Amino acid sequence: MNSSDNFFASWTTNESYKSMLRLMGSLSGLFSSSDIPFIQYRVTENLFCRCFDAVNLSRMDVAYDAKIGDMGIGIKTFQMPGAYSIEKVAEFNRIAASFKNLKGEELAHYIARVRNERMRLGDELCGVSKRIYHIVARKKNKLVVFNSPYRFINEDGITNVCQKDTSLSFYDGEEQYIFYPSKSVLQKRFEINLSDCMVLDVDILKDPYAVLMERIGTDILHPDLHVASSGGDLFSSASDVRESVVLPLYSLRAGGTVRYVPERSGLNQWNASGRMRDPNEVYIPIPKKIHKQYPSFFPERNECFVLHLPDGTDLSAKICQDGGKALMSNPNKSLGQWLLRKVLKLQEGELLTMDKLDMAGFDSVNVAKDGDHEYSLFVCTSENRPDDNAEASM
Repeated sequence: MNSSDNFFASWTTNESYKSMLRLMGSLSGLFSSSDIPFIQYRVTENLFCRCFDAVNLSRMDVAYDAKIGDMGIGIKTFQMPGAYSIEKVAEFNRIAASFKNLKGEELAHYIARVRNERMRLGDELCGVSKRIYHIVARKKNKLVVFNSPYRFINEDGITNVCQKDTSLSFYDGEEQYIFYPSKSVLQKRFEINLSDCMVLDVDILKDPYAVLMERIGTDILHPDLHVASSGGDLFSSASDVRESVVLPLYSLRAGGTVRYVPERSGLNQWNASGRMRDPNEVYIPIPKKIHKQYPSFFPERNECFVLHLPDGTDLSAKICQDGGKALMSNPNKSLGQWLLRKVLKLQEGELLTMDKLDMAGFDSVNVAKDGDHEYSLFVCTSENRPDDNAEASM
């Protein structure tokens, strides 16, 4: 069995996962006085990846939060007082202008196409061929954990379109959707999958502060006396932090407020004047401030390093051009073959534009340093950068 088959066969018997969910839920009193357990969504994502050895995709602005084998997983946690809940599954702020005059069936079909294209893009970026939602539903003193189908919207099956002043609802034959144009948010109805779920009782601590002080307070207040955990030191250090920088795929003009993709450089380098160039020749621009603020992040110019792509492919890459302003693959067509052809589905000779990046849902890449001459690349947006929208996290 591949790893996704293993997940379906054994996920309800993962005692570490069940214990950690109960533990996180028991600490709800740190954030709320409710009898409904509270677990922050990022905690849920990280916990899932830890317990199931899944690839964490939270650094990327794609349709999935994690990946096991070739299966993309959307991880969600929300309150579900009854048997169903309607929750956000996508947001389209960057392309809001493209649908502001659409209504009714025309709007429903447009949103379906954009949603499906974002999912297809996630499939190409991350090497996904099947997908599920993994839900942690929060109820009174318990968690109901279940898996739910993660489907493309059936554009041909769209029916029951209902246009209201502030929303648009439609049904595609399998799922019920609601779209809110003012917020550019698409929501979907989730129902508990009784055939594939588990129920966890949660005892919420009356005074979690006292428990934390008793159990680990001494280590925090007197670190010289702390006892190492089974995995090593109890406290993280600077060496545990994964360094990363964000590189925009666009330039700015008109006073630094208008984004655009240059026609003859960067991801359109193949279109530059002068010599004949391969149609896949591109580079990712590196702003001067990155080298100035973090001079030792990248290797020296023309020194090869490994660049891990999110679909599991490895490229040979290097820093090129005067001032080290370009991140290029070696050979220089490999990056363009992956990003322009495989991911963005551009034809040879077709210019990449800002509109096309916005439609794809990303406009930047996050490059993380994994080790000596080893890096990983993730896509992201400039308005939703990892690590609290920092330009770099060091």
